[in-house]
Amino acid sequence: MKFFIDSANIDEIREAASLGILDGVTTNPSLVAKEGKNFRALLDEILAIVDGPVSAEVVATDHEGIVTEARELAAIHRNIVVKVPLIREGLKAVRQLSDEGINTNVTLCFSPTQALLAAKAGATYISPFIGRIDDVGTDGMDLIQQIVTIYQNYGYKTEVLAASIRHPMHVLQAAMIGADVATIPFKIIDQMFKHPLTDIGLQRFLDDWKKNEAKLV
Repeated sequence: MKFFIDSANIDEIREAASLGILDGVTTNPSLVAKEGKNFRALLDEILAIVDGPVSAEVVATDHEGIVTEARELAAIHRNIVVKVPLIREGLKAVRQLSDEGINTNVTLCFSPTQALLAAKAGATYISPFIGRIDDVGTDGMDLIQQIVTIYQNYGYKTEVLAASIRHPMHVLQAAMIGADVATIPFKIIDQMFKHPLTDIGLQRFLDDWKKNEAKLV
């Protein structure tokens, strides 16, 4: 499974990259707005840190507008993946962008039939929002399972990118089902390192070492 960080915060991205486990970055208009920086300048900073896919989202909602913005974004760097909303005009644009060799991440997916349409349109990634599905009383992991099964049945190359991750169990479950990518907020990446038995065990080792006045050399 590939790990992307779901963030537009440079400090978080730099720290995640330093861990040696980061494969890419996803951003969205809300995350970018939160940083209060120029969008292009922010993208340039991210691209300088991470040598992997960096998703940048269009804000147009009509076919021509989406295609125009997508071309501009894709021209910035070879690692840019254009995020496109899963709407009728969006999928029209995805088909055209795919034919032009522009990578796309179809976002705001909430059903397996939407995911099927995105794959047929030529999406590079599909982003089912599992946390938001959980929020309305259904199981987001069921959606991941359905999409993975459909894509495997027909050999679609579109990668399943589990998004809207709320806790480490989402990452575990998505990995067990077979999602290709998880895009994870920094605080969840940090939580994945932690286990009380690790802390207890390490402290015991250090205490025993100190008690016996052991030396490394």
